[in-house]
Amino acid sequence: MILVENLTRNFGHHKAVNNLSFEIKLGEVVGFLGPNGAGKSTTMKMITGFLPMTSGKVSIDGLDIGKNALQVKQKVGYLPEGAPAYPDMTVYQFLRFIAEARKIPSKEQDLAINRVVEKVALETVLNRQIDNLSKGFKRRVGIAQALIHDPDILILDEPTDGLDPNQKHQVRCLIEDLAENKIVIVSTHILEEVTAVCNRVIIIADGEKRFDDSPLALQQRSKYHNAITIKLSYMADISGILELSGVADLKHDKGTNRVTIFPETGQDITAVVQQYIQSNQLPVDMVFPEQGRLDDVFREITSPKLTTEEVV
Repeated sequence: MILVENLTRNFGHHKAVNNLSFEIKLGEVVGFLGPNGAGKSTTMKMITGFLPMTSGKVSIDGLDIGKNALQVKQKVGYLPEGAPAYPDMTVYQFLRFIAEARKIPSKEQDLAINRVVEKVALETVLNRQIDNLSKGFKRRVGIAQALIHDPDILILDEPTDGLDPNQKHQVRCLIEDLAENKIVIVSTHILEEVTAVCNRVIIIADGEKRFDDSPLALQQRSKYHNAITIKLSYMADISGILELSGVADLKHDKGTNRVTIFPETGQDITAVVQQYIQSNQLPVDMVFPEQGRLDDVFREITSPKLTTEEVV
């Protein structure tokens, strides 16, 4: 378990992390979200013991990181942002170096290296220099070094940033596989990561916690959650849609001829809308059930808070 209590970090007069508290348990895959400069990486560095805190407390399995830093670090695997490594080393040399730095016994190092190489699929590049690898393989090497000592907690800072869609999919599948018996924290500003791999979302902005709940709860904050968007092949009378049971409102974009139908809170209007389309023979080319537009929700949650003077 990870317990973060009133965590604060100042850089001069700038408060990068402000009185942050949360608890994470085994089996949770937590998306740690926030805009650039929100304090995500600073928080990750303090949780891993890489950066000292100004005030507050971080405990892992009941161990205070301020008093038991070495024991805590043995339980944590950490992929920093950018997946830094020694570019002149081969993948094998780098993993051997990490195994030694992690004080894995000599007799067990080959087994540990082989295990992570297979887990992260690095067999084809094992003897290549890291500097010559693609971004996707460099990120896999970063994950491999974080896993080599089989930690209970895996902290990944921007694990898919800069990767192409195929590479992102590979990394996400790996995270899902690892999450079965570990705590996984994915620090990111990419919203699609949330619904792809996480079962919990923490959002911070200006160093403060703004949201802590499930991805579904985040989607439900969107006015588009459970809405239905249809595309008309030509203009038709759609005024009767507003009279349907459970429908709260609609928006018609005349430029694209798309109509978005918004439900009343908690209502599922899919069946009634489809029946209306069929009964009235509307010229519909497409029907798209909306899950919720996270971009809008994210902007709402992370927008700067107004001070009393600004409100007045």
